Amino acid sequence: MPTLWRVTILEVIQRSADFLAKKGVESPRLQVELMLAHALKMPRMKLYLSFERVLTETELAALRTMVQRRGNREPLQYILGSVNFCGLELMVDRRVLIPRPETELLAERAWNYVLQSAISNPQSAIVLDLCTGSGCLAIAIAAKAPHSQVHASDISADALVVARENAGRHQVQERIQFYQGDCFAALPKDLRFDLIVSNPPYIATAEVATLEPELRDHEPKNALDGGADGLDFYRRIAGEAKSFLADKGKLMLELGDGQAAAVGEIFREQKWIVETVEADYSRLPRILVASI
Repeated sequence: MPTLWRVTILEVIQRSADFLAKKGVESPRLQVELMLAHALKMPRMKLYLSFERVLTETELAALRTMVQRRGNREPLQYILGSVNFCGLELMVDRRVLIPRPETELLAERAWNYVLQSAISNPQSAIVLDLCTGSGCLAIAIAAKAPHSQVHASDISADALVVARENAGRHQVQERIQFYQGDCFAALPKDLRFDLIVSNPPYIATAEVATLEPELRDHEPKNALDGGADGLDFYRRIAGEAKSFLADKGKLMLELGDGQAAAVGEIFREQKWIVETVEADYSRLPRILVASI
């Protein structure tokens, strides 16, 4: 067996992947390669040209720490410290929910609506991102629709620290106003928005304990738990958003699996017009678009 300081890239990939596989981690080799590329500060594909390279003790120690964290089912994005969202590299850690690919669809739908609105109305569109978390939606909209004015709220002060840092990274901090508080209670009462977007907590309380360890044990529970049936935040938004929506404004919400019919009924009961429910990459109903 090679001594500690004579382990090659290929050997450490194989051993670490075997370790993660035993811990129940999906795609273990890919996960190891991503962590090793991060530790060595090189593109992942370059590893394949360097299989015989011997790792230093410092490099091995750094990788070992990351592999142990992943073996404890900590999400890879937290270990690497970032996630790509709509082409933007965002910092993430345990203070915020990790943005998902489905939420990219909501972001794209939102900024395209703002850009289309600019054709007929040259004034800046005013946008609200409710339950902003990492700031992913607010930052993507501000970055892709440069004339927009974005407001973002979250109940978590820790999450807002991350969101502000992410806004600064992408130089949109001057066009995003952050508020700490419980949903609409955080906002000045005289604000009116042309577009309100949100990816609210939507997992039923009892289901949180059944989630994969990455979610259950590491991501913030207040960003997951949507109440007894997972619909508490939709009820609040349906009841409170009208007074903050400008004339001809739109509301766009991400939905949990199997929630489209129930959420649509909640909004119709509150006299909203449910314009459409759009599907995600798996053809599941994911984005509700409504107006008043």
